[in-house]
Amino acid sequence: MNNTEKYLPLGSVVLLKGGEKKIMIIGYCPVQAGDNTNNTYDYSGCLWPEGLISSDQVALFNHDQIDKIFCLGLSNDEQKDFITKLKDFMNTQN
Repeated sequence: MNNTEKYLPLGSVVLLKGGEKKIMIIGYCPVQAGDNTNNTYDYSGCLWPEGLISSDQVALFNHDQIDKIFCLGLSNDEQKDFITKLKDFMNTQN
């Protein structure tokens, strides 16, 4: 399964380049605070199938780090409208 569209639906399950465990996407545009960098990433995720066990085990990653998509999360009109608004917002931040 190959999807080059940035901002996959929540619930999508992916494997990151060089990764061994699958990651489920649970959020968009998290900011990693600290070291005065405040880096913004495309996604936050948790291990799959384990799920979110604790907040210190959240993965932050960008779309270009995804090697393989195993499953796409729910995509409907509401999700598509949200992604359009998210992209518009992120374009104003750059």
